[in-house]
Amino acid sequence: MKKILSLVLALCMALCMVSFASAEEVPTLKIITLGNGQPDNYSAWIEHLNPYIEEKIGARLDVECIGWGDWGNRRSVIINSNEPYDVIFGDSGNLVADVSVGAYLDITDLLADNAPGLLELIPAGYWDACRVGGRIYGVPTYKDSSITQYFVWDVELLKELGMEEAAMNCHTLADATPILKAIKEKTGTASFPVTKDGVSQIPFVYDGFGAGLRGVGVRYDDQETKVVKIFEQEDIMDQLKIVREWFESGIINADAANLAEGPTYKACFLAQGWSSAAKTVWGPNMGKELVAYTYGPTILSNDSVLGSVNFVSVNSEHPEKALAFLNLMNTDSKVRDAFYYGLEGDNFTYTEDGRVHKNPDSSWGMAGYTQGTFFAVTPTDDVEFNQWDEVKELNEQAEPSVLLGFNFDASKVEDQIANCKTIWDRYHPELLTGSVDPEEAVKTMYEEMEAEGLNDIITEAQAQIDAWKASK
Repeated sequence: MKKILSLVLALCMALCMVSFASAEEVPTLKIITLGNGQPDNYSAWIEHLNPYIEEKIGARLDVECIGWGDWGNRRSVIINSNEPYDVIFGDSGNLVADVSVGAYLDITDLLADNAPGLLELIPAGYWDACRVGGRIYGVPTYKDSSITQYFVWDVELLKELGMEEAAMNCHTLADATPILKAIKEKTGTASFPVTKDGVSQIPFVYDGFGAGLRGVGVRYDDQETKVVKIFEQEDIMDQLKIVREWFESGIINADAANLAEGPTYKACFLAQGWSSAAKTVWGPNMGKELVAYTYGPTILSNDSVLGSVNFVSVNSEHPEKALAFLNLMNTDSKVRDAFYYGLEGDNFTYTEDGRVHKNPDSSWGMAGYTQGTFFAVTPTDDVEFNQWDEVKELNEQAEPSVLLGFNFDASKVEDQIANCKTIWDRYHPELLTGSVDPEEAVKTMYEEMEAEGLNDIITEAQAQIDAWKASK
């Protein structure tokens, strides 16, 4: 009997050890992302999601959602202190700098085996934007990855003024001027209110090649790829002069250059997105019926692609699982919906026809654009169309920038860029709101930048671009 009991005890201990080892073999991936901070129902959400994640890829998740205000500092600490994580969100401001300090894993040779769905989903040009030295270091988020700017109008006002057709044919600042004047005369208030960021969309047709300095760039369709001082260019200066006219006539609010936050309601504004966002995003946020028409071309550039990227840590103990997770996020609607909408049964429910019904009394704070493709997100039941179809079409029709795939190495001119950015930060609130004469402001701004090494930046950027073109 003692021998039997000993055998049973030994067997039980062995089984327990096997079970313990099996549990330990399921890794937990640390995911760091951005939003309004950790959701209140995070514990219930992750408990609901993890069994499905484990079933699909043999891993669990531990997700940290950092708030907007803390993001820059917190992310910098994570990267510079080698704090453990497996996947972290980033953008164009992070790629080259963080790769240069060895923060991210080179995933070029791991994608085919661990994330085949990503390779099938994301176009080749998007991967090129994530290359440094020819190697891929991040997974771009395939969403509204091209840039399209829109005039967004209050439909009720357009109807009252009989200017619906005029708005439909409005695609430039000059086109918008008579409509905005009519609205100003009718309402007696600024018809195009802006904050100190001003009409920041004006230079979007110039590719800033990741330098982080708004004052220099290459026009997206310039086959000579010449680096220029953006605001000296005729096409930009003409628009700055119109903005100046808007300010002087009261179309733009007098306090614009000092205004940190603008009003919720705007009769007209410019925004990046897609036309149906007027019905699904901008209109609901304002509580008005809005309509949107394009301002300028649709462009695909490094900056547009790198607006949202997820990186695998070079120190990840489970890089294959990390890529499998990103593959799942971008190809599995159940996972994608969980990150985009929140906890099923609390933040949202699925309708009988497979759409999402959002609970209006709950909120979900993780930023949807940071996580994965929009094209795996289930549409909501409050619209009859799928807005992501339009987004995908815009991406497919976008004109690629002549610099798509080029990444600027700013290491030789970091100080010059920092000094010139300080000057830009001082000038741009007045320049882009029309508060000053643009010709005078641009002249003095560039004179100050030149004294701080602007020409060094231009020379270095041009040399790198020329070498990149020659190597293609």
